Amino acid sequence: MKPNKLKHKKIWISLLIVVLLFAGTGAYVVVQQDYNMAQQSVEIQTPQGKLTGILALPKKVNENEKLGLVLFIHGDGPIDATHSEGYKPLWERLASIGYASLSLDKRGIGGSEGNWLDQSIDDRVVEAEQAIAWAKQQPAIDASRIGVWGASQAGWVIPKLAGKENLAFSILVSPAINWLKQGEYNTRSQMAKDGHTSQEIEAQVEYENRIKEVLKHDGSYEEYMKLVRNGEEPMSRERWSFVSKNFKADATESLHHFKSPVLLLLGEDDVNVDIQDTERTYRKEIQPAYLLHVKTFQHTEHSMLPTSIAGSQWKMGLRFLFAPRSITTEGYMDEIEDFLTKRAL
Repeated sequence: MKPNKLKHKKIWISLLIVVLLFAGTGAYVVVQQDYNMAQQSVEIQTPQGKLTGILALPKKVNENEKLGLVLFIHGDGPIDATHSEGYKPLWERLASIGYASLSLDKRGIGGSEGNWLDQSIDDRVVEAEQAIAWAKQQPAIDASRIGVWGASQAGWVIPKLAGKENLAFSILVSPAINWLKQGEYNTRSQMAKDGHTSQEIEAQVEYENRIKEVLKHDGSYEEYMKLVRNGEEPMSRERWSFVSKNFKADATESLHHFKSPVLLLLGEDDVNVDIQDTERTYRKEIQPAYLLHVKTFQHTEHSMLPTSIAGSQWKMGLRFLFAPRSITTEGYMDEIEDFLTKRAL
């Protein structure tokens, strides 16, 4: 074969290999994102406006079989029903053990009407009650096996909900106890992690305490803005209103409402929540003690992600593309499955 023809052949072979690699990678990603469950769009009419979301179910359900249901209650932020697809691996696992998952778009997100920043913790409790009332009307759902999963800020919603609904179980991921104490803990731990000096940390805490004083005497947004330091991005007026409604939140008293099994999941590297304070308070306030099961994961942060990938967008992105079922810390979904199959049934 002539040299030029050989060169051209090598180029075409190389291009073909690249195309096949991309095609193979794409096919692998598609397979990884294909979850073994059925998903139905949900629309719930409420006096506060329409709520939209997703009901995830096992693909095959016997006509006479009733499913347990896990209502997902989000943490802070503008979260859609799937939490940017992040809930789906857990929904799939729940479907595999006979549970449906119900998750709603926060108000103002997706098709849900309203604005989540207008909501108090009590408003969110009412919303959860509305979701449970809707679920009880679904023929495939066993009304006696409806429980909740909630992360972070949901730790102030779920204990209050437990005082209003006969929950079959509650799964709480990284909940705090007291809103203001949690904020200071987050400031101190995050700044320490980032390498700030003790003097810098104390100065920041003192600054934030001045803002808390404005909140405590029902100060205006304009009063808050006068405290904002040059070069610092302030809270929006809507965010200020949201914080003003909720900064007094404390879960301590509401923990007495739990009358069914509770699974508390914590990460030892959580810089958002003081997990020692959370565990200590849950163990003291939830009675009888056998209702509570606590699991703390090593090398795990607030969102149940391995500390090794948390905070790195490209690491999390790659993990979610190529191995979404292992994006959360090892053993996290196993713990939930074990809890539901051995304790909550």
